[in-house]
Formats: sequence, structure tokens, C-alpha cells
Amino acid sequence: MFNWGGGTGNRVLTELATMNEALTALGHGGVQVTLFDDDIIKIANFGRQRFSRSETGLYKAAALINRCNRFFGTNWKAVTQKFTMNAYSVLTQEMAANIYISCVDTVKARFDIAKIIKCIKTVAEHQRDEPLYWLDFGNSRDSGQAILATVGEIEQPKSTKYLPVGELAFITEEYHDLLWQSEKGDNTSTCSLAEALQNQDLYINGSLAEMGCSLLWNLFRDGMIENKGFFHNLKNFRTLPIKIRPLSYPA
Repeated sequence: MFNWGGGTGNRVLTELATMNEALTALGHGGVQVTLFDDDIIKIANFGRQRFSRSETGLYKAAALINRCNRFFGTNWKAVTQKFTMNAYSVLTQEMAANIYISCVDTVKARFDIAKIIKCIKTVAEHQRDEPLYWLDFGNSRDSGQAILATVGEIEQPKSTKYLPVGELAFITEEYHDLLWQSEKGDNTSTCSLAEALQNQDLYINGSLAEMGCSLLWNLFRDGMIENKGFFHNLKNFRTLPIKIRPLSYPA
């Protein structure tokens, strides 16, 4: 399982640690997390992200994972590199997982991730770490979304009550044109919390993280979900679920 340590990724990691505690208490094996992020902690990260001033200059991935391991007693891993095709040739073992979680701020990064996951799928198919799901988080200043996809088709149990859906499209496929239209192309670094809050509201990351991880929690706890994600607007307090629908209906 992978994550990115930005504003949303920072919060998602905390929610995953909480989920891991709950799952193990229920007799589940829990989750193992490997966090990829090459970013360094800066002054602008204070407040909106959970870093202290004493951590300035450290890798976000290392600081976050060390904190989780010390507090929760986990043995999670940090990789202080980007999750890229360049890393794929030397980090195959670390990059293979059943569930991928991405919290990135550019459209290109999402398409790169989609390409990598498909490459790993061809290598790890029918193995323990075969890619199965990809949960992507994205947000603007005060709105965002979390969308779950399957990596290929996953065999579903027979049911007379439900219409099981074994394949959910990647966000890069289902919303291909909308993603590129929404790309602003402005990734200028900010130097203070005040400047950072001009780009992202104080609570958008936390609200997205809690709702998105609740989706995973329901999948683990109940073994099924009816929604594959949601669109969330914190400014007007409205959330729209995205219902699971077959890519094509049976004849």
C-alpha cells in the first residue's frame, strides 16, 4: 500500500494507522504501508500538515513513517523517492502492492502512476503482491474527490440480490479529458502557511482523508461497497457519492 505525504497524504497516513489498529483489534491482519515521497519539510507545511518545526529539512516520508512506527508499533516503510518509472527498475519489490493510494497535485503524476501500476500488474499477476485496487485523492482549494478503481477485472462472488461489478475504471480513463482541462500548471512553491492557505483551505485535506479512508474501511469491514468514491465541496458542505455501475451491462 502506498501513499504520498503532501497535505492530503499526510492525513491519509494517520487514518490508515487508525484503521490498522481497528482491523487488528477485530482479528484482521492489518495493513502494511510503504510511503513514497521525495519532498522535504518546509515552513509552509506547518499548521496545514502535521509537522513540527524541529522536523524542518527532513524528508516528509521518513518523518511521517518514523512517527507512526513509534506511536502505533508498526513496521511501515519510507522511500524518499518519487514513485516513478525511473524507480521501477530498481525498486520492484517495494513498489508491488495490493492497494495503491495516491495523493498527488498534478495530472501528469496521475497518468504516470496509472502506467506504473499497469506495468507492475503484468509482472506480479497471480502473486501475493498483485495490484488489485487504486484509490486516488485530488483536491483544489476547497473541493476535491476520492475515486477507487480496480487494476483489471476482479472476480466477484455470485449473488441474486446484487449485481456484482468486477471492474472499476481508472480515474485517468474515466475522467481523461476533465483531468487535463482542470490542470492549472502552476506548481509554484509557497514560503509560508498564509500563502499555502491561498491554494488549499485548512480543512479540505483532512475531510477528504477521513471520507476516502472510510471507503477502504467499509471494503475491509463489510466486504462490499455501493459507491466507488465521491465528489466533496467543503465550501458549501455538499458531498456527492459516485455509485458503482458496470462498465457494460450484461445482455
